[in-house]
Amino acid sequence: MPDSPRKAGTLFVVATPIGNLSDMTFRAVETLTSVDLIAVEDTRHSRRLLLHYSISTPVLSYHEHNEQQQTRKLLSTLQSGRSVALISDAGTPLVSDPGYRLIQSSHAQGIRVTPIPGCCAAIAALSVAGLPVDRFVFEGFLPGKAAARRKRLGKLVEESRTLIFYESAHRISASLSDLVEIFGPHRRAVLAREITKQFETIKNAELSQIRQLVLEDANQRKGEFVILVQGMSLDERDDDDFMGVLRPLLKALPLKQAVDLTVDITAHGKNEVYKMALKCKD
Repeated sequence: MPDSPRKAGTLFVVATPIGNLSDMTFRAVETLTSVDLIAVEDTRHSRRLLLHYSISTPVLSYHEHNEQQQTRKLLSTLQSGRSVALISDAGTPLVSDPGYRLIQSSHAQGIRVTPIPGCCAAIAALSVAGLPVDRFVFEGFLPGKAAARRKRLGKLVEESRTLIFYESAHRISASLSDLVEIFGPHRRAVLAREITKQFETIKNAELSQIRQLVLEDANQRKGEFVILVQGMSLDERDDDDFMGVLRPLLKALPLKQAVDLTVDITAHGKNEVYKMALKCKD
């Protein structure tokens, strides 16, 4: 009688602490202890976590530079009936970390994929930000080059949902300056730095105030960052709409005529439009 096909193993996607090792869940420890193999983003970084919880499961390096090759190995392991856990350096795998190719391929081949939930820097920051949380957008890391970064921010400036960005220490100052320039100095925002670690900072203020804090204090330019920006309000959007009408009219017409036409087109109050027209002329 021929052997029946061997049942594939399970791929566990395991969230790990983003700083404080005590944030590890009991289920995450049990999972990492019981699987046959752990795919880790950085073996040196993960060794501290595994030693802390006396986890001796074999590990395999899995990062953006070897993802294609290692995905094939991991799929072969899973298809042979063994189970694999995927972890990143910190937080929930795939959230600005490698793993998408492995998850996608596992689903395509009918391999069971199970989440072991836990820490995520974006959600942790959102939960304490004091900004609207009913609707939000996770943008991950902004482009490293200034022109590309400003272009991306320009497309988001009218977004009404709370925006969440990750940022690194060597780009935090430049990114905050671009946010102030494009979103305006008074847009509400939050700087969440070194979440769950010794020097954790949660600062809710206007974008210009957050930029000033970072520029004046070198310690606030160290570590890992989550930046949250409140979405554009309806009032801001209305103001932006009527300024989009007023500015070109002022270039082509006398002030009074430009004001009258803007009032007719936008239904804004004449005094409000007149004041803005004077500012534009100045």
